[in-house]
Amino acid sequence: METTTERASDVGQLDFGRCYTAVQSRDRRFDGVFYTAVRTTGIYCRPSCPARTPAAANVSFHRTAAAAQTAGYRACKRCLPDATPGSPDWDVAATVAGRAMRLIGDGVVDREGVEGLATRLGYTSRHLSRLLTAELGAGPLALARTQRAQTARALVESTDLSLTDVAFAAGFSSVRQFNDTMQEVYAATPSELRGRRAAGSRSSTGGIELRIAVRTPFLGSALLRFLADRAIAGIEVAEVRDDGSGWYARTLDLPHGPGTARVELGDIADAAGAGTSYVRLRLGLEDLRDTAAAVARMRALLDADADPVAVDAHLAADAALAPLVVRRPGLRVPGHVDGTELAVRAVLGQQVTVVAARTAAARLVAEHGRPVTTDVDGLTHLFPDAGTVAAMDPTDFRMPRARGRALIGLAAALAGGELVLDRGPERGAVREQLLALPGIGPWTADYIALRTLGHPDVWLPTDVGVRNALSALPGGNDADPDRWAPWRSYALLHLWTSLSDPEPSDPEPGE
Repeated sequence: METTTERASDVGQLDFGRCYTAVQSRDRRFDGVFYTAVRTTGIYCRPSCPARTPAAANVSFHRTAAAAQTAGYRACKRCLPDATPGSPDWDVAATVAGRAMRLIGDGVVDREGVEGLATRLGYTSRHLSRLLTAELGAGPLALARTQRAQTARALVESTDLSLTDVAFAAGFSSVRQFNDTMQEVYAATPSELRGRRAAGSRSSTGGIELRIAVRTPFLGSALLRFLADRAIAGIEVAEVRDDGSGWYARTLDLPHGPGTARVELGDIADAAGAGTSYVRLRLGLEDLRDTAAAVARMRALLDADADPVAVDAHLAADAALAPLVVRRPGLRVPGHVDGTELAVRAVLGQQVTVVAARTAAARLVAEHGRPVTTDVDGLTHLFPDAGTVAAMDPTDFRMPRARGRALIGLAAALAGGELVLDRGPERGAVREQLLALPGIGPWTADYIALRTLGHPDVWLPTDVGVRNALSALPGGNDADPDRWAPWRSYALLHLWTSLSDPEPSDPEPGE
């Protein structure tokens, strides 16, 4: 039988027959994986668009919305194809194109231009343009233009910002460019888009109210519990309700200034194969130009582009993991919003409990973090930057002297630019750089890859929690983690999360 993983891989290559089958069945699992363009109407849609299925002779398929726009198509007003999760292929394969998409989503082209993007990826701008056009159907400028249009539409429909403010917040260089792009992409002016928004969709809190698209099922309660258990006073706060739902908020150190983000998290079932749902996000930004970067970083934190159907189907085929997958469908791997912060926290957490690591990080924030003013109770600081940590003395840390030196050496590499922990560099090269630093071993390097680089196939064989969880599973000690590739990061989360399961009660006499 054909598996979801196999279908996703085939569709990633844009096999016409398989793409068309997905469109005929309105399969929402492929929303964001490819886009359908219809020659007779001049529009492009998500695969699940409820409109009548077009004749095969009239359609073409595109890897990105930018590719469809470059080919002359405009976005469907009915299915809003840009309001979808991104392709999970970008993190699975982590090709140059996938890494470029992550950086473009973060606003790198708007801030640093195509040359800056190419430098981050290790290519000339001309060669990078050729690579992206060949794999994604559009060059970096077109991809960035699509990103700006998507951000602008979200701001137009969800805020009371003036349209001029929206234009510059989304990254457009002029109001005219903003108006022309919105007309071309959406066949509507910004004023017309604002007039169509639903009653009550505007923010009344002074922040920016947006939605993050996620594929379902989405186990938000487990993600919230993971983040809440590790929340550092001053930069993170969380509330977990009795039913497991709640919210998580944190400060953000963004390119143009500080900000805050708050997400509402709860479990979202895959009701009737719905495929896509949304998580509410509220942003408070000092500079509106940071909107795209803030959204991209929170998407990474929530693992929003994961394909839970493919992951769960693959892991559930293993007898040892199957009970855990059935218990927690849609489990996500928590990402992070800042590579430097996560790396420092990983070293602080070496060979200590989660509580001890959180206490050490909170002390570091209180003594060396940058104070900020926010409208969220408990959010008072930004995490210390790499330069600040690098300038500290090993004796400033309440830990073994060697670990303090390792922490300062790591921070110095980050501050000097020798080490970059965003989703731009090649993962293998980053791992080698980390392992070359004194005091950074495989566990630390791989944990950083798990959460900062969005690596879906990390395995931590020496982790005590993993060993304990495997021992508690029937047949767990005989399990072969290699069979769980390319989703071993999700297997890790299932094992870690299982440690909080209640112990089975002893049977009553006679049972």
